[in-house]
Amino acid sequence: MSSSKTVRKLEVVSPVPTDIDIANSVQPFHISEIANELNLNPKHYDLYGKYKAKVLLSVIDELEGSGDGYYVVVGGITPTPLGEGKSTTTVGLCQALGAFLDKKVFTCLRQPSQGPTFGIKGGAAGGGYSQVIPMDEFNLHLTGDIHAITAANNLLAAAIDTRIFHEASQSDKALFNRLCPPNKEGTRTFADVMFRRLKKLGISKNSPIELSPEEVKKFARLDIDPDSITWRRVMDVNDRFLRKIMVGQGPEEKGMVRETGFDISVASEIMAVLALTTSLGDMRERLGRMVIGNSRAGEPVTADDLGIGGALTVLMKDAINPTLMQTLEGTPVLVHAGPFANIAHGNSSIVADKIALKLVGPGGFVITEAGFGADIGTEKFMNIKCRYSGLTPQCAVIVATIRALKMHGGGPEVVAGKPLDHAYLNENVALVEAGCVNLAKHISNTRAYGVHVVVAVNMFSTDSEAELNAVRNAAMAAGAFDAVICTHHAHGGKGAVDLGIAVQKACENQTQPLKFLYPLDISIKEKIEAIAKSYGASGVEYSEQAEKQIEMYSSQGFSGLPICMAKTQYSFSHVPSQKGAPVGFVLPIRDVRASIGAGFIYPLVGTMSTMPGLPTRPCFYDIDVDIATGKVLGLS
Repeated sequence: MSSSKTVRKLEVVSPVPTDIDIANSVQPFHISEIANELNLNPKHYDLYGKYKAKVLLSVIDELEGSGDGYYVVVGGITPTPLGEGKSTTTVGLCQALGAFLDKKVFTCLRQPSQGPTFGIKGGAAGGGYSQVIPMDEFNLHLTGDIHAITAANNLLAAAIDTRIFHEASQSDKALFNRLCPPNKEGTRTFADVMFRRLKKLGISKNSPIELSPEEVKKFARLDIDPDSITWRRVMDVNDRFLRKIMVGQGPEEKGMVRETGFDISVASEIMAVLALTTSLGDMRERLGRMVIGNSRAGEPVTADDLGIGGALTVLMKDAINPTLMQTLEGTPVLVHAGPFANIAHGNSSIVADKIALKLVGPGGFVITEAGFGADIGTEKFMNIKCRYSGLTPQCAVIVATIRALKMHGGGPEVVAGKPLDHAYLNENVALVEAGCVNLAKHISNTRAYGVHVVVAVNMFSTDSEAELNAVRNAAMAAGAFDAVICTHHAHGGKGAVDLGIAVQKACENQTQPLKFLYPLDISIKEKIEAIAKSYGASGVEYSEQAEKQIEMYSSQGFSGLPICMAKTQYSFSHVPSQKGAPVGFVLPIRDVRASIGAGFIYPLVGTMSTMPGLPTRPCFYDIDVDIATGKVLGLS
């Protein structure tokens, strides 16, 4: 066992109880005890109750000269709709490293949306005996970051429609005079944020009275084209009836009706900005340059053009600090950001990883998780997140299950909420071996980045020894550094000790530099085609709309950004039913959009829903509170 004072010995029982029952059975350490073990003192964090704290970014500056620990990303094979346990494996691996192998370790996870928590998927704190606690706080409000994103996003949405409204009813001079009202001395001045727009327009004057009538018009009139607006309102609830709405129907809005809609909060570009920012100053710049649409002349209109970048930063100033929590076995966790893994990059924040790497120091481990399969989450981790962070991982873990491999080998469809077919509950080595083509493709793709790959087979009670051996043999034949059977769901860190040892060896033997899949200075199409080729596509087909958008973003000067493919997570291809490792398909690009503030272009492969709906029987049926103890019941 570890020498750490906050390591907790788990009393494991079989069969494994429900996640919430396990979480409620453990008394967490006060978060200050976890912080003390990390050599953090009270000036380094702000407490949010007994079991959560916000770690301040000043920690990075204080530890600037110290070395980093090993950096490990956890991805997965192409999943079933049930998920293959990446979060659980990430937590279990950290519990093994910290509680059993006596290593300094940090888990870095995304904050889950409340939409799936009350919808169909449930929470995302891990599972079984490999969880983050308190799991109810993790899965619900946490420290309010998603609420801050919601507020900032919707303030910007309100500013857009209001600006169009006011521009429609005022002359250039009246609009300008209201934007630059006289102060107490009767002098008109520019707000500080306005100098950003003046600079963009090439106007170098410092006083409103110096502007010519033509400059007044250029400055004051954004002339936003309503049909070009891409910014939508958000809320952190699955509500299908808000996917498409009409705004501006009130009598005082003078018939300024516009079709728009709501996304779920974690789909907001502000969430992606939070995840990719490197400092408060960097976040201010990213928020200010977010593009909400175009002017009628085809010029991009930004948040700073609307004068709102500073206000958005104020709403986000506490959200930039990661939240410190703990696992069931007392190892530290940083929870921060939770961007969508299709229209965004699906990884937790850069600042959380940077803080963690400094706190564990040389020889320590930071384990971070990437959303969906490795073709999406790990690819974006490497080509987007690591580009902006400058960090280099030493090892990538790929989580696999016998269940998913059988599906890729030709097994019956797996449907969430329906009992598994008998093929998944009984031994069928041939089906597993056939499905290992999917695992092999993920291994070869991930190894191309120059990192060692360790396969973690997340074992279920129905898996046979012959099936598990088949996966291990296939993984090693495909070039994995190691392949390990894990039982962390049933046994906690003890069930992932072999995985921890394999990851340690992989990190210690890593010598190659990080190799990106594509350089940034090639065209948007060339970058898209490089990613499509990694999927197994023989080519790419662009719709007329996609061609138009690529041309527009290129002419606006955005072609140097990385690419964030918005594609189904259920296949390497664009067709979810194509399992295994399909080849020779033509990848269709339906549309191309951009998150300029976050810093990527995202091509849409098919239709992406950014507002989930609730099923017939949502998870909320099971959720309640014990009125005697105040404890949450039924969270999964």
